[in-house]
Amino acid sequence: MELPKTEALRIHNSQAQLKKIKMEKVNIHEKLNLIKDYWKPIIVGELNNQHVKLVKIKDKFIMHHHDNEDEFFLVIKGILKMDYGDRVIEIKEGEFIIVPRGVEHRTIAESDVYILLFEPETTLNTGNVRNEFTVETPEKK
Repeated sequence: MELPKTEALRIHNSQAQLKKIKMEKVNIHEKLNLIKDYWKPIIVGELNNQHVKLVKIKDKFIMHHHDNEDEFFLVIKGILKMDYGDRVIEIKEGEFIIVPRGVEHRTIAESDVYILLFEPETTLNTGNVRNEFTVETPEKK
């Protein structure tokens, strides 16, 4: 049974669109090897106005919050401490934590920690603070 011409054309156009979209796997460890500096996130994926970022951290970040964005932190390597001012939560490899918008927080890493972040593309790494840690436009790699 042959498809109507309009349906065949729709399927052809959909397949042509898919060929333009980058649909490839990403090796997280290869991407992490591209990161040379602590606290400098890179974008490794994009979907639905969200960025998938990788970052290497060590020592203490600054207390900050994000007025409009929630943040997702997945620990790939090391032990991350999320400091909320009144308490600290430890996140180990393979664990994640979501920091809701408006919540003051900072990350602490006593040794190297590698993190995958999933957050809206509008998210500034230092939230409501701008200083030497601020990365206005993360690199896409």
